[in-house]
Amino acid sequence: MLIVMQSQVSEDKIQKVIEFIKQKGFDAHISRGADHTVIGCVGRKVIDKRDIELLDGVKEVIRITSPYKLVSRVFKPDDTIIEVNGIKFGGKNTGMIAGPCTVETYEQMDATAEKLSRCNVKILRGGAFKPRTSPYAFQGLGEEGLKILRDVADKYNMAVTSEVMEVNQIPMFLKYVDILQVGARNMQNFNLLKSLGETRKPVMLKRGLSATIEEWLMSAEYIMSGGNRQVILCERGIRTFEHITRNTLDLSAIPVVQKISHLPVIVDPSHATGLRDKVAPMSKAALAAGADGLIIEVHYNPETALCDGAQSLYPEEFAQLYNELKELSIVLKINFN
Repeated sequence: MLIVMQSQVSEDKIQKVIEFIKQKGFDAHISRGADHTVIGCVGRKVIDKRDIELLDGVKEVIRITSPYKLVSRVFKPDDTIIEVNGIKFGGKNTGMIAGPCTVETYEQMDATAEKLSRCNVKILRGGAFKPRTSPYAFQGLGEEGLKILRDVADKYNMAVTSEVMEVNQIPMFLKYVDILQVGARNMQNFNLLKSLGETRKPVMLKRGLSATIEEWLMSAEYIMSGGNRQVILCERGIRTFEHITRNTLDLSAIPVVQKISHLPVIVDPSHATGLRDKVAPMSKAALAAGADGLIIEVHYNPETALCDGAQSLYPEEFAQLYNELKELSIVLKINFN
């Protein structure tokens, strides 16, 4: 349930309400808006809401029927805005993340990052641990890849995002990355999600290959229930009967999720389509649909890429797309950064 406090209520009264619900065995999650403070009361026990309504400073108590609480707009009506290295996601802000699918060598990352920096890209992506369908495919460089990613990003004043696959990898990732990425195959790795909820770095949660929107939001709930409020949702295409593209990009998920959740929603057109020439049109479509950001694969020489070269843009293609997206953002009246 949600406890809506009276306007301009004192901090002392808020704390007394929090202490009361904690004594009843519930967790308290606070959302502070322009007019009201809302306290999310989360737990599995039963409590008479009238007991809460009688507490000093309480305006009303609302029961939530949806299975997700903290990601809901009922809990937090205003958009969540997540800022990383000066780049904002959410609230009419559309951020850009770019880089190769996989960290291969220092030279590869440096050549790509140098070209991306000319487009003012401030967040660099790159996989160090790769979950591959085939056990014989390139699995990534591991921690050495994270070191390369961090060194190159620092050289060009960039932040870093990379995919974490297991709970025991989290301490290692916290040393190198600024955004912890959860891949589609791990969207329902609940032990991983709960552990990421204990961190205080932004988490990018990709939608599972066959996940419904509700399942996606419930996975975000796992992270937020642990105390981490910096969750970025990423639509990367879902598995359907179509085989011409790698996946089917569900752009309708953007406005649907934005209506019921305050979390920013970004789009990965590279994994969604799997085809280089489809990345630009789907990036523009995502922006028009209201996406809060894009994460695009770019490789300085895709023909030599060890992973997903066919869906990676050449730097020159990315530069052209970036300029076109900037122009489109003016028409859409959004802040493209």
